[in-house]
Amino acid sequence: MKKPKLLIVDDDEDLRTQMKWALAKDYGVLLAEDRKSALEIFNKEHPLVVTLDLGLPPHPAGVEEGFLTLSEILAENAQVKVIIITGRGEKENALRAVAQGAYDFFYKPIQIDELKVVLKRAFYVSQLEQEQRKLQRRLSQDTFEGMIGTCPKVLEIFSTIQKVSTTDAPVLITGESGTGKELVARAIHSLSRRKSQPFIAINCGAIPENLLEGELFGHEKGSFTGAHVQRKGRIEMAEGGTLFLDEIGELPLSLQVKLLRFLQEKVIERIGGREELEIDTRVLSATNRDLEEAMKNASFRNDLYFRLGVVSISLPPLRERKGDVLLLAKIFLDRYADENKKNIKGFTAQAIDAIERYEWPGNIRELENRIKRAVIMAESKKISPEDLEIASVNSKFETMGLKEAREALEKELILKALFRNSNNLTKAALELGISRPTLYDLMEKFEIPKE
Repeated sequence: MKKPKLLIVDDDEDLRTQMKWALAKDYGVLLAEDRKSALEIFNKEHPLVVTLDLGLPPHPAGVEEGFLTLSEILAENAQVKVIIITGRGEKENALRAVAQGAYDFFYKPIQIDELKVVLKRAFYVSQLEQEQRKLQRRLSQDTFEGMIGTCPKVLEIFSTIQKVSTTDAPVLITGESGTGKELVARAIHSLSRRKSQPFIAINCGAIPENLLEGELFGHEKGSFTGAHVQRKGRIEMAEGGTLFLDEIGELPLSLQVKLLRFLQEKVIERIGGREELEIDTRVLSATNRDLEEAMKNASFRNDLYFRLGVVSISLPPLRERKGDVLLLAKIFLDRYADENKKNIKGFTAQAIDAIERYEWPGNIRELENRIKRAVIMAESKKISPEDLEIASVNSKFETMGLKEAREALEKELILKALFRNSNNLTKAALELGISRPTLYDLMEKFEIPKE
């Protein structure tokens, strides 16, 4: 197997030789003694990682030649990982280099075992980014509505989507809040024969019960006070296309009966109407609730469950998608850096560690929101744990067990959302990405006052 290329830039010949012999087993080591030779070798060999001493000739006592080398290397390839080699008394210069796009820094005298760990990490991140760019190119012509992932569970879901999209079978999509359930529904629609027809979505938990029936089934003129005109419901609007019922677990029992009739007979009646309307639409539904538990306590009908879930797709939480977290983080970073015209090159090594350690209770939605905020707030060229506000979140829960920590974090996020929204449950639920009834249940669980 071909060894990955490592360029060592240092004016100390003895140190260059020492590093070459110590690292040659794992890497194809390239050596340069000044800026000119470094750039010539870099442009010819295209190494993934560079170690760079800032003190280079013709001014080895200064650092500007090193900074020029850094900027010219990054101008050629912004993705290369440059590790600054510096003295312990020059931390300010090392931090300046990181702010200008260097991946990390390492103090002299060099401890080879420690350097090997840093290099291994740099090559790993570089390889991951290369795979991500290849994946982006491969997915640019795909129709998975922006869904990206490489772990076995997600690839299996992609395969299932392709299979079910060729049919009209109802699909029930389950998973925690923020895992991308609507994206899956849109992907199924976009791959189906109905793709040129409407995709109509409705959140069953976001609309008050007394209005939900009209939203779903429509109403006739004069059917109730305020019904000045005839209005089509979402089911009728989805004629020929796809109806997506999000948060289906929040559907009241009275409407579960009406929905079941539609699934069985493909006909509806508007509120106040006497005419049966035949509707051709495919039904996809999603929930973050345990519907089997809901059936046991009689809050969800068994017959409706089996009608909706002819095929079931269970989305894994982000914490179980090994390898996908950094991949998604880099994609969100590129997207929002471009959108906000920010010259941000990537994540610090500490930020990468924090991203991998964090549990992501809010899943992909939380990851995207944290990175979007970090891009806006960051003042350097690399995102830090502080920019992501992960370090402070982690440290608070490190002494807890996993279940206790998750519950403590959930409670904290709910309290903050309620405070920001002046205890308005509907607005807080919307911010948290959950339904109002789910928020109400969680408040009862954590004994949070309703007023």
